[in-house]
Amino acid sequence: MSSKTVNVRTIAFVAMLGALSTILMMFRMPLPFAPSFLDFDIAELPALFAGFFLGPVAGCGVIAVKIVLKLITQGSNTAFVGEFSNLVTSYCFVLPAALIYKKNHTKKGAVIALVISTIFVSVVCIFLNAFVMFPLYSNLYGMPMEAIIGMGSAVNPLVHDSISMMLFSVFPFNLVKHGVTSIVTMLVYKRVGNALRSILAQGSPAMH
Repeated sequence: MSSKTVNVRTIAFVAMLGALSTILMMFRMPLPFAPSFLDFDIAELPALFAGFFLGPVAGCGVIAVKIVLKLITQGSNTAFVGEFSNLVTSYCFVLPAALIYKKNHTKKGAVIALVISTIFVSVVCIFLNAFVMFPLYSNLYGMPMEAIIGMGSAVNPLVHDSISMMLFSVFPFNLVKHGVTSIVTMLVYKRVGNALRSILAQGSPAMH
């Protein structure tokens, strides 16, 4: 199989997985300890598969396709703040996992990659939300931070200020979201990997 054919198939898979990721974004649900604007989904699952089986660039490509298709099909009800946040957090989750797995191309390497990436993105989200996203929401919608914190304290009694919002709402939310995505990945990666390898035939990394 020529490298050109492999590249065309890789691009096609990135587009397909990006479309699947967009569909998964539609199936959202709140978590009981987090405010309603933090929606739980496993939309990063296809990007993880792309990152593991096709490489870090492909994983990032799936994320980009996901955001573009979401904007085309659903638009934005957050003045693009939500989409920007989703883009950054998805990259912070998928890219480190794909890079670590590329260096340690084993099942153990995949587990290590997912654990590290889950913790990494959860910590990043504390600072991203505290210093960028929440202030942006507040300025764009004229909503004082006290009102945003109030949405958190309404469902989580541990939340009473910005710091507790980050520690007891944002941080555990991202641990659960990305932890569940990681667990699902490990449960189904072998079957999906075999299917991808059989279609691509050659030219893409195999997951063991």
